[in-house]
Amino acid sequence: MNEQESILAAQRRAAGQLHVGEIRRHIFLCCDQTTPRCCDKERSLAAWTFLKKRLEELGLTGQGGVFRTKANCLRICVGGPVAVVYPEGAWYGQCDPPVLERIIQEHLIGGCLVREYLIEEHPLPAPVAGD
Repeated sequence: MNEQESILAAQRRAAGQLHVGEIRRHIFLCCDQTTPRCCDKERSLAAWTFLKKRLEELGLTGQGGVFRTKANCLRICVGGPVAVVYPEGAWYGQCDPPVLERIIQEHLIGGCLVREYLIEEHPLPAPVAGD
């Protein structure tokens, strides 16, 4: 096995341990910005801490099917923290803990968009046969 194959095998093991193949939804949260613009850094980090803790408490991470990622900037630099949930492509603003709780309950668990905080909706396209 060459170095590239070895690295790929290690990456596949890591993906398996993270249950990447079981992800149903993925939430990205704009926080810990290099240069805060949409909200202050402390506010964004509080939102991130809440999101991580709450997803764990509800058993949604790992085999629960929800993946979370801290994004340095989602480029909608107003009314943050900003989040986006895929595959629905639902972009949300004002994502402080109470709004995140609604997104978790209504969207991540219930499958319904939280229209009150929805900035834009742009779902990922359906896969084309043969891809």
